[in-house]
Amino acid sequence: MKSKLTNNEIKFIMSFGKMPLANKFLSKNDFDKEKFYNMDVGFDEKVSLFQLLNTPEPEDMFDENYAFFSSTANYMQKHFFDYSEFLKKNYLNRGSKNKIIEIGCNDGIMLQNFKNENLQHLGVEPSKNVYLEAKKKNLDLVNEFFSKAFCENLKEFIGKTNIVYAANVICHIPNLYDLFSGIDLLLEKKGVFVFEEPYLGDVLRLTSYDQIYDEHVYLFSLTSIKNICKIFDLELINALEQPTHGGSMRYVVGRKGVHEINKNVKKLLHQENILKMDNFETYKIFKINCEKSRERLLKVIYDLKNDKKKISGYAATSKSTTILNYCNIDSKLIDQIYDTTPIKFGKFSPGKHIPIRDYKHFLEDKPDVSLLFGWNHKNEIFSKEKNYIKNGGKWISHIENLL
Repeated sequence: MKSKLTNNEIKFIMSFGKMPLANKFLSKNDFDKEKFYNMDVGFDEKVSLFQLLNTPEPEDMFDENYAFFSSTANYMQKHFFDYSEFLKKNYLNRGSKNKIIEIGCNDGIMLQNFKNENLQHLGVEPSKNVYLEAKKKNLDLVNEFFSKAFCENLKEFIGKTNIVYAANVICHIPNLYDLFSGIDLLLEKKGVFVFEEPYLGDVLRLTSYDQIYDEHVYLFSLTSIKNICKIFDLELINALEQPTHGGSMRYVVGRKGVHEINKNVKKLLHQENILKMDNFETYKIFKINCEKSRERLLKVIYDLKNDKKKISGYAATSKSTTILNYCNIDSKLIDQIYDTTPIKFGKFSPGKHIPIRDYKHFLEDKPDVSLLFGWNHKNEIFSKEKNYIKNGGKWISHIENLL
């Protein structure tokens, strides 16, 4: 398969098998209409880019029933406030009218922090239901997919912009050439494109293969972003490690030669060089580690079932879809999954059709063991469910030495 970005042949790494859409939590009537795809991953050596080889249509993933609302996690509310403060402090022009655009604004959790500033803001959100939720915050929004064609129309309407930003969205966009072409159209000379994404380095370190699912078309590294920027006469000017989503990176991109490059870039690129993240052999090792992780988790679960233990899941996340389907874990092994998102209550997990239950019933149901799918929110969950451990409950994870 050839890359749409580089026209280079993408090397096959591994297959995670037949996979449903990660965020499509189902009613029983939807079981026979469920869509699957082959979740294979590969590596484009020309730009050192880790990516899915097959992707469902974006319209199937980000529709009016999209089941991810950023505001349901308290930790993320603080994170996005801090992210907005970072942008205000470092990249807004003082004393002049600013323009700022968010790609994939979800329910407005971050964009709302710019509403009362002296600037023109716009959120671009393709999923109708979360777009409508964001509209309740009295934000300026459009219900569209971000693309070069969209940017051409937008430029005619609002002109150039100071900041285009995103959070855990750019990895969702299959056509990176189209995306960066659109960014190039919108940014003023000193403008910046800032985005946070799950970091490939952390996925390799933790063997957190659950970061791979239909929406995560790419897992980026500094090396890949630096190489992609060269194609568009842009450059990576800063990078900051983030704890969100089990390990993320905040990238700051500007026009070539306009901004000073922060020393973080050189430091983190050096670390990636030591880890050989531009070498295909590294991803052969990742494949072996994923298989070992699956074997280890299944042994733990089967041993618990042999001991007649009641096992639940906690947090019906996109990540959980990958774990359940790659490891072939169904309702015979896990009774149900507890979650905090009301739209998921009473529905079933993609692929394996495990019932989703309101987390308020977690303690009264008293599972002996819970598989923690929302491991990236471990501290918040453990604080909320501290009585579970006191009452003799036990947490397990597919990530070794996490708990």
